[in-house]
Amino acid sequence: MAMGPDMRSYRSASVAAGTGVLDEGLRAYMLRVYNWMASGLLLTAIVSYAIANTGLVNAFYPLVAAPGGAMVRQPGVLAYISIFAPLGFMLIMSFGVNKLSTVQAQGLFWAFCAVMGASLTNIFLVYTGQSILTTFFVTAVTFGSMSLYGYTTRNDLTKFGSFLVMGVIGLLVAMIVNIFLHSPVVQFAISAIGVLIFTGLAAYDTQRIKADYIQYGYRFGEGVAAKRSVYDALQLYLNFINLFLFLLQFMGNRKN
Repeated sequence: MAMGPDMRSYRSASVAAGTGVLDEGLRAYMLRVYNWMASGLLLTAIVSYAIANTGLVNAFYPLVAAPGGAMVRQPGVLAYISIFAPLGFMLIMSFGVNKLSTVQAQGLFWAFCAVMGASLTNIFLVYTGQSILTTFFVTAVTFGSMSLYGYTTRNDLTKFGSFLVMGVIGLLVAMIVNIFLHSPVVQFAISAIGVLIFTGLAAYDTQRIKADYIQYGYRFGEGVAAKRSVYDALQLYLNFINLFLFLLQFMGNRKN
């Protein structure tokens, strides 16, 4: 049966309206994800700076006498706990993704970001404040540009996913090996590859988050969207932190 012009117009309007609702929902969801990520980064920065510039630094990095007689800061028990604690939070959030409530997931996210801040205290002890700020600005511009590219590009970035994941695993292995080798050449290669990998992940994960929302977003209830946005923000947060740390090895000026 032929479709009249009125019916065609109605269906076209319905499709346009549905697309508009999806686009509006996607923008709202991505804004929620970025707000969580930015808030987490802010909390991490506040905790890290506060520990490094108050008496708390003595609890994490107490002064000890070096062989030459000079007093230097060495990581204490709390420093080692803060370094390995984020891994515990990651495991809890990963394995409990279907069991955790939205409030629990959000609370773990805040706790994770705070502990991550404690684990990054040492960068304020090693590098100058100016170089840290400069590196953070460069990281923000790089991450923002790649995330925008991932959001707007029509190119399918999923084909790079397995390569990037394998790259992260390779980086971890190389970093562990270099703990024993202490090779500056290997460390330089690790830093350079790390910058490339996490720059790529910024675009890849942004496109993945967008694609997941387009495919499943209309099924999200408020509770599902609220919890899912925390996990998506955590992934982007980790990409940002890792990119910052690898760039800092190139751009950071060490204190005397």
